[in-house]
Amino acid sequence: MRTALALAARGLGNTWPNPAVGCVIVTSGPGGGRVVGRGWTQPGGRPHAERRALAQSGEAARGATAYVTLEPCAHHGQTPPCAEALIDAGLARVVTALTDPDPRVAGRGHAMLRAAGIAVTEGVGAEAARALNAGFLKRVTQGLPFVTLKLATTLDGRIATASGESRWITGPAARRAVHAMRLSHDAVLVGSGTALADDPDLSVRDIGARHQPLRIVIDSRLRHSPDSRLGRSAGAIPVWLVHTAAAPAAARAAWAATGAELIEVPAAGDHADLRAAMQALAARGLTRIFCEGGADLAAALIRAGLVDELAQFTAGALIGAEGRPALGPLGLAALAEAPRLTRLSVEPIGADTLTRWRF
Repeated sequence: MRTALALAARGLGNTWPNPAVGCVIVTSGPGGGRVVGRGWTQPGGRPHAERRALAQSGEAARGATAYVTLEPCAHHGQTPPCAEALIDAGLARVVTALTDPDPRVAGRGHAMLRAAGIAVTEGVGAEAARALNAGFLKRVTQGLPFVTLKLATTLDGRIATASGESRWITGPAARRAVHAMRLSHDAVLVGSGTALADDPDLSVRDIGARHQPLRIVIDSRLRHSPDSRLGRSAGAIPVWLVHTAAAPAAARAAWAATGAELIEVPAAGDHADLRAAMQALAARGLTRIFCEGGADLAAALIRAGLVDELAQFTAGALIGAEGRPALGPLGLAALAEAPRLTRLSVEPIGADTLTRWRF
């Protein structure tokens, strides 16, 4: 199952709206098991991991055991059910980590296998599988994507000098790590303030990426220019703009001409309703979103309870009180109201440190 989970991780950021699944098929014999098939969900979600592994194993799958990180699908979509394919291949046993919460499956895949006489073992590696597919699970059960908030700060929690200079607080190793993190998410998200100040590209560079995540800007009034780096590259790498009814018609038309997708959501005061925005993104299939700020958007997402994980890169530098803080106002009246996070890991990245926290 650990091998199947490692295979599944290869699909993160590239299989939405489908989950990233891994499958390993193992024969049994007097000398022990032999791996005859391995697969993971392919770009766009097809073909599924089980079908890739079965294609590799061929007749050797008959009487073998399949280890799958998620319950095999039981519904007819673009392809017949994977549970049916495992039955037709003559598997003797199927071991899964999680039951698929998708209403079209939800135990039906396991039931199909058992009805065909296949032994089914559930719950192996469940915790790791749940962490791996947290985005898919949250989208199916809550209608929201899994949001990772990235911060790159000095030791005193600053992201820029008073003048706005921020390149570069962290070193090259940390910046490469950020690009790898972008690649494992479906989309990279920034607010209009960051888009206007930095004119970012938000693509994955310098690590040999074979695909690019979506690029999303939450920009209530579409203030960001269609002649920006995002606008000029929208035809090559998708750009989505989340806006409100306050966005001018001329700005909408100009952005539409670039090939960007416009998503209108309700307003909450002078800004886009962030929960409605996340629901709209999940409805379009997104499961994992990597938010790179800025400070006001980060604080607003935290206030709305929409951040699942914080990835904080900390550099051994100090800027002082005149520098720009990593977060905007959280509106706390007392220390007891402060969000308390659970530390997941601490890792040196070059001269910097990456700390992951769970909300």
